[in-house]
Amino acid sequence: MKRNVRTAERLLLAGYGLILLFMFIQDLVPLGQLNDIAAVKMENSTTGLIITTLIGVIQIMMLIGLSLLFIGKHYPIWAKLWLIIHPSCILAGAIWSWWIPYLTGINAEAKIERYTAMFGDTHAFLPTMNGIVPNTLHTFFHFTLLCCIVLTIYICITDHKSKHSNHSTIQENRKHG
Repeated sequence: MKRNVRTAERLLLAGYGLILLFMFIQDLVPLGQLNDIAAVKMENSTTGLIITTLIGVIQIMMLIGLSLLFIGKHYPIWAKLWLIIHPSCILAGAIWSWWIPYLTGINAEAKIERYTAMFGDTHAFLPTMNGIVPNTLHTFFHFTLLCCIVLTIYICITDHKSKHSNHSTIQENRKHG
C-alpha cells in the first residue's frame, strides 16, 4: 500500500531530528556561546552525562521510530496516545524545571546556583527573572518540542481524513485499472 506522507508528518520528523541532534550535542560538543560543556562537566559526572544523554536519545528515537512506522498511514489509537502523551511528559518536565521557576520563582532558589554554574556563560535572549534565565539552546529545544506536540495533535485529529483519502484513491484506481 502506498503511503500518503503529509507535510505535517515531514515537519514532525524534522522537529524530532533537531531534538535528537540537541540530545547528542548539548553536553558533548562545544557550540560557542550556546553551551558550556566544561561547566556542565564540572556539575555532572561523566557517567551521569552519558546516562542522561542515552535516556533522552532513546526517548526521541522511540518517538521517531513510532512516527516512521505509521507515517503516511492510519495511526492506531494507542500510537496516537503515545505520540501525544510521551513528548507532553517530556515538555512538562522542561516546564517544571525551567519555566515555572523562571516565570513564578517557585523552586527557583534551588536551581539558581546550579543553572548559573552550567548555563551562566551561555547565550540567552530572555531577561533574567527570579535569578535564572533559560538559555537559547534550551529555549529552542523546548519550543521545538512544543511544535512537535502541536504537529502530532494536528496529525492525529486529521488522520481520519488521510484514511478516507487513501480509501478514495484506492477506489479510483480500481475504477480506472
